[in-house]
Order: sequence, then C-alpha cells, then structure tokens
Amino acid sequence: MIEFLMEYGLFLLKVITVVIGIIAIIMVTALAGRKGTHEGLEVENLNEKHELLVQALRTAVLSKDQQKNEAKERKKKDKAAAKVASTRPRSFVIDFKGDLKASAVPSLRQEVNAILDVATSEDEVIVRLENYGGVVHEHGLAASQLVRIRDQNIPLNVCVDKVAASGGYLMACVATKIYAAPFAILGSIGVLAQIPNFNRLLDSHGVDFEQVTAGKYKRSVTMFGENTDEDRAKLKEELEDVHMLFKDVVTAYRPDMDLEKIATGEHWYGTRALELELVDYIQTSDQLLSARAATHDIYLVTYKIKQSLQRRLMGGIDSAFQKTDAARWRQKFESSLPR
Repeated sequence: MIEFLMEYGLFLLKVITVVIGIIAIIMVTALAGRKGTHEGLEVENLNEKHELLVQALRTAVLSKDQQKNEAKERKKKDKAAAKVASTRPRSFVIDFKGDLKASAVPSLRQEVNAILDVATSEDEVIVRLENYGGVVHEHGLAASQLVRIRDQNIPLNVCVDKVAASGGYLMACVATKIYAAPFAILGSIGVLAQIPNFNRLLDSHGVDFEQVTAGKYKRSVTMFGENTDEDRAKLKEELEDVHMLFKDVVTAYRPDMDLEKIATGEHWYGTRALELELVDYIQTSDQLLSARAATHDIYLVTYKIKQSLQRRLMGGIDSAFQKTDAARWRQKFESSLPR
C-alpha cells in the first residue's frame, strides 16, 4: 500500500506540473491578446473591401495611363453613388465558429439583435458556420438565435465551408437554404455520452466511494461508483429523448429529408449530403458572396466581447478540446480518401 501511495504521489506530482505549465502558457497567451480588445459592434462593407482588393491588383497590372483613366471613371461613379441612396437589398454576414460550449453565442445574440432592428424581408442574413458540435443545451440556444431571424421572415442562408456536425447541424438545419463546399462535413444527427469509470481501480486499492442522492434519478451513471444495468438504461433513455428532440427540429425545418436514413449519427461530405437533402446547394461562401456582390450591399456584422481573464483561460482549455475533436474529424476524412 505504501509503495502504491508513493507511485501515486509521483504520478500526481507530474500531472500537477504539466497542468501548471499548461495554465501558465494559456495565461501568457490570454494576457498577450488582451490589449486592443474593445467590446462593441463592428460593421464592415464587404463590397468596398472587395473593390479595394481589385484596385490593388489593377494597380499592379495596368499601365499608368490605364490607371489614370480608371481613377477618373471611379471618381465619377463614386460621386454619382454619393448623390443617390442605395436601393439594393442588403446581405448581413455573420461568422460563427463553434466550440464544445458554443461560447460565441453571446456575440451571436447581439449580432442578431442589431440585424433584426435594421433588416427587412427584402434583405437576407448569411451565416458562415464552422461547428463540430458539443454541449446540447448550448448549441440549442445558438440554433434558437438563428430561429429568431426566420421568425421575422428574413431569408437565412447558412454556408458550411468545413464542418457543421451534430450541434453544428442543429444550427444549420434552421436555415432557409444551406450551402456547402464539396467536401464539407455535415450531419452527425445523434447524441453521445462518454463516461470513464474508475470503480474497479478504487476497489482494488481498498478505496470506497459513497454517493448519496435525494431523488431516484438524481444521478444514474457515475465515474467512481459501481454502475448497474438500471443506471445505464436510464442514461440511454435520456440520450434517446435528446435525440428525438434533435430529430424534431430537423423535421420541422427540413421536412423532405428521409429522417430514418440520416438521423443515425453518421456524417457525409458535401456532394453526398446534397443527394440526401441535408443541404440545398454545393457552393462555397466565397462563391455565394461573390455572386451577391453584383446585386446586394454586403455587410459583415461582428460583435466583440471583452472577456475576463477567467473566461480567456477557460476558452483556451475549450480550444484545446476543440482541436482534439477537430483532429478526430480530420482523421476520419483523411482515412476515407483514396490512396
């Protein structure tokens, strides 16, 4: 027993050392990124940004005479445009990059608030979504923010260039139209719970674990106690209930899909997802915005929140878990490619 405690103590010391090192790195990173972070809404005209890029390229490839002629033409157009207010419909763009806890929801809420006070049914909202999924209630709230746009009869387009899986697809499916890149990952309409159990390890070293609850199902499956078949059945029942809620949302917004075929927890790539009607078009967000630029005034709407040091630290930890999850998806993708 003494030998075990010594080994355990050394192991615990190593773990603590590693954890302290990781926390120190996260703190330094968080403090370094703290400067220049201001809370508030930022709006960027993407038409103007695109025009500046085009002008920069033209400056590099055109002769001086051609540049002068173009500059004159631009001035004429700018003066004419300044006299007449634009009557073109507007595209409001929101970027949502998800993590396990959907921590971007506070920003999303403020972005949606601002847009709903300005947009009309003639406008549209485009969400560039990248989300691997995570905690159920957090992603349910994120999806609810997008539902607010639909409820105001404003067209909602979701663009998935990389991934919208599990909770990410819960967000995507509420869109009026879903655009996906050819190899974007979509689907994973399922629910997962993974819980390690250390009961046998504790028992082999004479360590008892006591758990006292009030309420029969206050706790079912546990990490340290002995799990029974009844505990596992209860957890399975809870997961099935959440899965049913997930499927209800998908059915409400995409009623033409074969739910039994796609609600299996599997994921598909863009072109295959189109065949299964998980998406409506195979098109990247760049292609969509480029097409819209000819007919719409496009505005990128971003609400930046100044976070406390504690939130920055937790965000760093969540980011580490997110990268692990991303690596898992990437491994799946690479293993399916032809050699």
